[in-house]
Order: sequence, then structure tokens, then C-alpha cells
Amino acid sequence: MSYEPPTPPANLPTEIVKTLNESDPEQLRDVATYAEALAEHKEREARLEESEDQEEVEERPDDLPDDVPAKATITIKEINDNRYYYWQWREGEKVRSQYKGPVSPDE
Repeated sequence: MSYEPPTPPANLPTEIVKTLNESDPEQLRDVATYAEALAEHKEREARLEESEDQEEVEERPDDLPDDVPAKATITIKEINDNRYYYWQWREGEKVRSQYKGPVSPDE
């Protein structure tokens, strides 16, 4: 009696199937454990990112301009002994700023 090997999923890249077919049972069990843990980790990250996106929309300040993202924070910059508010946020590796208005003398 002969046993047929399992058929890999059609969407699995050929190089991964080849590597798995060349692996011993212990390595395959390690790969399975790692793959399951990695899948759970990525799903959790996606859920967290989705919930952060929803929170940003809900917490959008009333005075936030349309072209400034909800994740922006307010910073104060001093220019020529005058203080000004700026919206500031990160886009990839860059920090972006947009003028908000002068800081009142009382602050």
C-alpha cells in the first residue's frame, strides 16, 4: 500500500513548496508552529491598526483643517521671539507641519 503526499495549496509559491518538500518532519512541525504564530501576530496587528484608524476618525478635533490628518498633534514653534501653534504629523519618514495660529500672550 502506498501513500500519496498531500497536495499543496495552489496559492503557495513554488519555492516554498520545494523547501518544505526537502524538509524533515521535525523542521516541518517547527515551520507549522511558526507559521501559525506568525499568522496570529499579523491578524492582531491588522486589527489594532484598524481600531486605531477608527479612533482617529472619532477623535478628530473640530478646529482641525480638512487637509490635516486626525493623528496630528499641536506643537509650539518660536520664531523671532514670537510663538506659533502648528499642526504636526508623520507621513512615512517625514514630519509634516501646518500653521494653526499665534499663541495668545496669556499662554
